[in-house]
Amino acid sequence: MSASESTAKPTDDNDSGLAAKDPGKRRRALLIVALVFILAALTWLLLWLFVFSKRETTDDAYVGGNQVALSTQVPGTVVAIFADDTQRVEAGQVLVKLDSTDADVRLRQARSQLAQAVRQVRQQTDSASSADAQVVTAQINLKKAEADLKRRLPLIAEQAEAPENIQHLRDAVDQARASLVTAQAQASAAHASIEGTQVVNNPAVEQARANFRAAWVAAQRNDIYAPVSGYVAQRSVQLGNSVQPGQQLMTVVPLHDLWVDANFKEGQLRHIRIGQPAKIVSDVYGSSVEYHGKVIGLGAGTGSAFSLLPAQNATGNWIKVVQRVPVRIALNDQDLDKHPLRVGLSTEVTIDITDDHGAALAQAPSDKPLAQTSVYDQMASKADAEADQVIQANLGKAASAN
Repeated sequence: MSASESTAKPTDDNDSGLAAKDPGKRRRALLIVALVFILAALTWLLLWLFVFSKRETTDDAYVGGNQVALSTQVPGTVVAIFADDTQRVEAGQVLVKLDSTDADVRLRQARSQLAQAVRQVRQQTDSASSADAQVVTAQINLKKAEADLKRRLPLIAEQAEAPENIQHLRDAVDQARASLVTAQAQASAAHASIEGTQVVNNPAVEQARANFRAAWVAAQRNDIYAPVSGYVAQRSVQLGNSVQPGQQLMTVVPLHDLWVDANFKEGQLRHIRIGQPAKIVSDVYGSSVEYHGKVIGLGAGTGSAFSLLPAQNATGNWIKVVQRVPVRIALNDQDLDKHPLRVGLSTEVTIDITDDHGAALAQAPSDKPLAQTSVYDQMASKADAEADQVIQANLGKAASAN
């Protein structure tokens, strides 16, 4: 056999010249692929059983908060503005000032009317005391006239007294009795306006006090205060504006008490309950910052049901659209202090639904106010203190008597 023939002849090959495939290697490769798929399926199953099935997630969620619209309670002209958009304000801080000329005039009138009412009641009290003295005088005169008549009557039987003198005495008794009735009526009339009251709580003084309090509060309302602490937004008021009661001037947004409204699909609501913990990630900080909260309530209807033009599914062709229901989640204040949020920011919410035995709807009404301010209470207390000062300044000697 030649060298060329020995080179062209294949050794341990098939007729086509290709190397024979190893059946064992092929089986091992298929087994490895099958194991990979089985392991991936088992991993997905475990993840679903212990992770994905225990939570509900949505990225249709936005930060919400109170937007306190600031408006005026009295008409006036704007003369000063003390806060602008993005600035922080504290509760009780003056934000807008109105011209107080007319209010000051009305306050002075109310102050003088209150002082005059106190002095008039004092005068009525003195008049009642004088009327009581007149009653006592009339009683003494009547007793004297009756005594004179009683002493002179026996003398007429002995003809020691003229009959006309006795008649004069009887007339004097009648006149004294009439004077007593008149004095008692005058005393009753004098006591009618002050009986059962002192100067400070007399109806006339109370009425004047209420008018003064209203005028004092109206004068103070020319200074428009911030009812809560927060940040100014949507300032529309300008210097020189003539504003009317109820007209919105600006908005104060407290960024410490915020929540998230997460709009879950109707199929995701099956296991969501009040009190379940939630984790929130905002787009502004990314996944590196995680907020914590809890479910505090579920909406009473879908967003489309409360829209301006709700869908009329009973008309025309109908296409089913998956509805969403807002779920409100309260945020942890400590997380907000570290990483502040703004109203309207986008977030991604994940609710832990492991424990789904709670209530889906609130079972009892809230017994606490959702929001509260004491700014206006302080104004009312100051008005009462100012009225007390005016009353005390005009009581005079009646202050020690009462």
